[in-house]
Amino acid sequence: MNEVNVAYSRAQAGVLETNKVIRNTYLLLSMTLLFSALTAGLSMAFDLPHPGLIVTLVGYFGLLFLTTKFRNSTLGIGFVFALTGFMGLTLGPILNAYIGHYANGGQLVMTALGGTGVTFVGLSAYALTTRKDFSYLGGMLMAGVLVAFLAGLGAIFFEIPGLSLAVSAMFIVLMAGMILFETSQIIHGGETNYIMATVSLYVSIYNLFTSLLQILGVLGGDD
Repeated sequence: MNEVNVAYSRAQAGVLETNKVIRNTYLLLSMTLLFSALTAGLSMAFDLPHPGLIVTLVGYFGLLFLTTKFRNSTLGIGFVFALTGFMGLTLGPILNAYIGHYANGGQLVMTALGGTGVTFVGLSAYALTTRKDFSYLGGMLMAGVLVAFLAGLGAIFFEIPGLSLAVSAMFIVLMAGMILFETSQIIHGGETNYIMATVSLYVSIYNLFTSLLQILGVLGGDD
């Protein structure tokens, strides 16, 4: 009887811990998205230039490294905001470019934003309500992201618009899978650190939005 009570207590504790990670993750995610939107807005208002690919990659991976290193301390929260704020600053010039280049640039941005929101909420709700285990996607997603990242660099350096469009389409599918995978990891105890869960979901949302925006710009842009 005691063994049954111990097993029940452990199961209950596991559920409570999972719920805590979910709550903290979505709370921190909402705050970082708002902060990122603020820094993007400031970047747009001051018409800041894009820092370029090298600075963006160094800043992103550097802040990601620091966030990962301090993920178990309060410093980790600070680095999460630094990372998402920096990404917001790099996003502002991109949004200004779309708004300035296309007559319907504002509509394109809002459509991409709405599509990103609907996709994220829908996939997250599906994973949370069905509680399906999507851990089997992990290896495929990591390989896919690596291939898409390298292909994206190739499209930039060799200036191949068709490849760039294909990479954006790949990233939309991959980021959708990442949202399912990360949410599943939180639910089933594969990810117990809400700081890292927040970063993973934020990066998925950011890439999903920019990829949607690029495709909309090519297919629905009104010069």
